[in-house]
Amino acid sequence: MELIVYLAGQIHDDWREEIKSQARERELPITFVGPMEDHERSDNIGEEILGKQPNAVLKDEAASSINNLRTDILIKKADVVIALFGEKYKQWNTAMDAARATALQKPLILIRPESLHHPLKELSNHASLVVETPEQAVRALSYIFES
Repeated sequence: MELIVYLAGQIHDDWREEIKSQARERELPITFVGPMEDHERSDNIGEEILGKQPNAVLKDEAASSINNLRTDILIKKADVVIALFGEKYKQWNTAMDAARATALQKPLILIRPESLHHPLKELSNHASLVVETPEQAVRALSYIFES
């Protein structure tokens, strides 16, 4: 058995690599997918595909349509979604992806520090599992493969 795991969350640090590395160390049969991590490409994909847009709002609209297409397809194909909420960056896209996962009844592992318990309490209530670190999320995935 192999799992497809969607990694939802901010793209400004290496938390995804931390999870992927720990999964490789445990030799877990997992394929990881997620949002476009190249921020500039993500912002410009609308114009790359649809052509130059007349203003910044329409440029954002074009990019978001294509990014949403990618996200919808990859979350629908995923067996599990891991959504990381940290304290440093705004987490709007993470919240949207986690909500997509729950709406599609995908198992959701929510990673968040204890300090974000209150603002994420409703979302936490819909998650399959809430942990505080990426390492705890990988340990939970590892448990799935135990005999």
